[in-house]
Amino acid sequence: MELFEKGEQVDILNNPERSGLKICKTGNFAQEFFHFKKVGSTNQIALELARKGYPEGTLVVADEQTAGRGRWRRHWYSAPGKSLLFSLILRPKILPVHFPQITLVAGASTARAIYQQIGVRVGIKWPNDLIYQGKKFCGILVEGTGEVNCLVLGIGINMNQERDDFPLQLQDTATSLRMIKGEEVLRGPLLERVLKTLEEDYEEYCRSGFALVRQYWLQYEAVLGKKVLVCVGNKEFYGVAVGLAEDGALVLRLPQGEEVRCSAGEVTLCRF
Repeated sequence: MELFEKGEQVDILNNPERSGLKICKTGNFAQEFFHFKKVGSTNQIALELARKGYPEGTLVVADEQTAGRGRWRRHWYSAPGKSLLFSLILRPKILPVHFPQITLVAGASTARAIYQQIGVRVGIKWPNDLIYQGKKFCGILVEGTGEVNCLVLGIGINMNQERDDFPLQLQDTATSLRMIKGEEVLRGPLLERVLKTLEEDYEEYCRSGFALVRQYWLQYEAVLGKKVLVCVGNKEFYGVAVGLAEDGALVLRLPQGEEVRCSAGEVTLCRF
């Protein structure tokens, strides 16, 4: 692996005609900044850095991942140089039971940042995907480090892929910001916007709890009022998503009228 540390110029990223990935460090995030051309997983590197004591806000970015993963250990496909792939070390002073809320914070922040940066309103599919017209373009993964109050937040955004850049099995279910917007979207400015918005929302969350960020999440949600299938372990629940509980759980109304709370699970939007 070739490592580019903070301050070093990297042609593939700092050429504004390619991506313009230069970060203006105005807060606590990205004060420590590592950039790789190619890695297995940015989350794995961030986990290793966290265990070595690197501070909250340490940022790991890669042009390409060979072993990127989402929830349930699923492979995350990323065409070289066409995705925004990064991970952050977080050290929130919250109870472990609230860790899943960090995923919702990140989803709301990323959706807001995309709208602010390129004017496209995307949707959040609970708990961790961003979608546009039913197609996924962003995944979020929060992992524990094994230490108290230490997490790694990974975000992968399909930026400039065309349809043929995706494997055949993903071409009908995946999209990119370029396909949505109809033009190239620079990675650097969007990364900076996401980091700024995320840091603001994260600090608000750590200071005041989930209430305000929950309102942001509801502004961009893409599941409420829709028929969904929720898989939780070996169990499946089919019904209508009717709400986001105060703690971030998805509230599902079953066909018989009973309401259940899902604190974790995989959501599929039903087309019937």
